[in-house]
Amino acid sequence: MDLNQLLHRHQVSLMSADAASGTEARCAHRGLAALYADRIRLLQHSLGAGSMLSRSPVVATMGSAE
Repeated sequence: MDLNQLLHRHQVSLMSADAASGTEARCAHRGLAALYADRIRLLQHSLGAGSMLSRSPVVATMGSAE
């Protein structure tokens, strides 16, 4: 999967989390977004590029009650 595909899936996961009606679905989409963010960082690092994503705030909020 190339960088553009990963960025697209990351964005779709974040939008899906925002649109989710239940806590479980919201957490699942945020978890996917965090995994895509990790893959984006790894790919950027392997290409010698700086990360355009900071450590995902999604991970920090996954455990919080909403």
